[in-house]
Amino acid sequence: MNVPSSVLVVGASAAGLATAEALRRKGYQGGLTVLGAEPHLPYDRPPLSKQVLSGTWEPERARLRPQAALSALDAEFVLADPAVGLDTAARTVHTASGRALRADAVVVATGVRPRMLAGQADLAGVHVLRTLDDVLALRADLLGSSRLVVVGEGVLGAEIAATARGMGLEVTMAGPQPAPMASQIGPSVASLLAELHTERGVRLRLGAGVSHLSGHRGRVTGVCLDTGEVLPADVVVVAIGADPVTEWLTGSGLRADNGLVCDSRCRAAEGIYAVGDVARWHHDRLGTSMRLENRTNATEQANTVAANILGDDQPYRPVPYFWTDQFDVKIQVHGVLPVGAEVTVVDGDLASRRFVALYRHDGRVTGVLGWNMPKQTRLRRQEVVDALPDLAPALG
Repeated sequence: MNVPSSVLVVGASAAGLATAEALRRKGYQGGLTVLGAEPHLPYDRPPLSKQVLSGTWEPERARLRPQAALSALDAEFVLADPAVGLDTAARTVHTASGRALRADAVVVATGVRPRMLAGQADLAGVHVLRTLDDVLALRADLLGSSRLVVVGEGVLGAEIAATARGMGLEVTMAGPQPAPMASQIGPSVASLLAELHTERGVRLRLGAGVSHLSGHRGRVTGVCLDTGEVLPADVVVVAIGADPVTEWLTGSGLRADNGLVCDSRCRAAEGIYAVGDVARWHHDRLGTSMRLENRTNATEQANTVAANILGDDQPYRPVPYFWTDQFDVKIQVHGVLPVGAEVTVVDGDLASRRFVALYRHDGRVTGVLGWNMPKQTRLRRQEVVDALPDLAPALG
């Protein structure tokens, strides 16, 4: 394989920057362009729902690299110009401003876009949280308000609820799951998380869906549940998941199905790769395709993609991993935690709220979860690594 003379990375967030850095670290000296839809230089997303929203960090602190490090990459950053089309055969990306950027290799790193509720765009005071601009608008709204309703009980919703409660707001969390993150960590640990939020003053209205938002004179006033209950709100955050940003690939001939579909090398077509939240690739040890939305995956996948661009033949075989910080609790998960898994505490105990739990499916270890025991959790990760080829049945 010939090393491409130019690489275009479409997406200027963590995955895109990590790809550019990995290429240079591996000795790539060709042309390198990073195209971003936002006006900002690359920044980190995990701090947005915590440190930036709470005000403990100035927004600039979320920048992934100082200007000197970005300059040292010898890459051209084209910002505030979203990609709107791809000519796969010519490897040319067309942008909203009319640019046509061509390269020998194209890396798609366009991430995901938050889902919205019907009518949400017509009401002031309703927010999503994905970008730096999103969090600055939300924080400004919260500082002048007293009641927040978070629609969504997954990782992001739970983090926002915890942060806003720490800011002194009255916070209500709504969503169809019986407890925060129930589908991600299972009922026993999720119930413990529910206890934590309740003890810290978050009002939980879970187990019912949201039917619609209510408003008055163009501003949100409440969240209406399927049960008929109305949750009064000055501000609402909608955190009900996100969809991969692939609509700009329509007509490219590439396959988009809950992400840009790739082979085990994260390759969507000859000379076209995907990385980060938007990438749906074939995990050849698990025998299934998967898409991961987390910070660790963005970096690890970028390293594999860079290697393959430069002529290696590396399958991407990660152990899925994510973490979340809520109040004074850090939860870390390695592997997969299937519905109905047998959960066994192997370090610490639930009562002290410091523990490590192993998750088993059909007698096989599929995942490990740590609650405020990071070192012990990391040590148990090897049990998941050893079981990796056997995880496929747990993925359904």
